[in-house]
Amino acid sequence: MDLNEALYTTRAMRRVKPDPIPEEAVKAMLDAAVRAPSGGNNQNWRFVTVTDPALKAALGDLYRDAWKILQNTVYKKAYERAEAVGDTQTMRIRSSSEWLAENFEVVPLWVFFFSRNDPTGASIFPGVWNMMLSARGLGIGTCLTTIAGFFKSDEVFEVLGVPTDKGWVNNAAISAGYPLGRWGTAKRRPANEVVFSERWGNRPDWTVDEPLWLEPENYGRS
Repeated sequence: MDLNEALYTTRAMRRVKPDPIPEEAVKAMLDAAVRAPSGGNNQNWRFVTVTDPALKAALGDLYRDAWKILQNTVYKKAYERAEAVGDTQTMRIRSSSEWLAENFEVVPLWVFFFSRNDPTGASIFPGVWNMMLSARGLGIGTCLTTIAGFFKSDEVFEVLGVPTDKGWVNNAAISAGYPLGRWGTAKRRPANEVVFSERWGNRPDWTVDEPLWLEPENYGRS
């Protein structure tokens, strides 16, 4: 796959099929993850793959509880505004997020990322992104989630048997499966609207009127 195609079309794919992911694909994704840079090349990371139905059931309950907390706190006002003004895009994202929460156990593979001595996440998230790009190249959809580790960290550690006295932090849980939706370039504000040149507030001289990698006709619909 062309590098730009992977960069432009690796988006959150929450709705996925229950079909198992072959072991060779899992190995490829995680081998890509460990090739990412880490501070001082310390590689202070551990990854836990979860496919066992019993484990997914236990984690799914925790994830749903965390999702409800998120909806009733951080996102509550944003969703209320979206409903009031008819912001369909925000509500679609909420619906997709809800699907993932309600169907946690349907997702064939979850990968929990742990790190230590990495308070900014600068050493773990390159590995997360490497895994997600590798998955895209294999036709596997992924979604980066953080709510279980944020709201239910102790419980996640208990379910997965993670030692609590070694400084490990659950940075992310990545869902992975063959997508039900289509691949495509996500809509974003043009780069020139969010980039400043030299100093804050100075707009660059250039503009980007459309994505610099363009989808072929009917891309992702087959």
